[in-house]
Amino acid sequence: MLEEADACKGDGDIGALLRREGLYSSHLAFWRRQRAEIGRKGMTGRKRGRKELSEEQLRLRELEKENKQLKNKLKKAETIIEIQKKTSELLGLELDSERNSESN
Repeated sequence: MLEEADACKGDGDIGALLRREGLYSSHLAFWRRQRAEIGRKGMTGRKRGRKELSEEQLRLRELEKENKQLKNKLKKAETIIEIQKKTSELLGLELDSERNSESN
């Protein structure tokens, strides 16, 4: 729209364009101000990419990662204990925890 308005050379051409499009001259003035402002600012004012995380968000991510690792270790340990129990049952061996509970 601004390009069309800028291309108008004769008297009354802009008025005819505005009437044809159903716009007011204030619209055109506002859009021109916006275009000029954007041209002055350019793209330097905008940061690109991901937003930086706050210290709290970074700490939360670290804790979530640590929690996941600990859950995996716990699952492995529980699996190992179950295997040890089944192995001792098959071999007929007593576990230390069973000996301690019997002696008390």
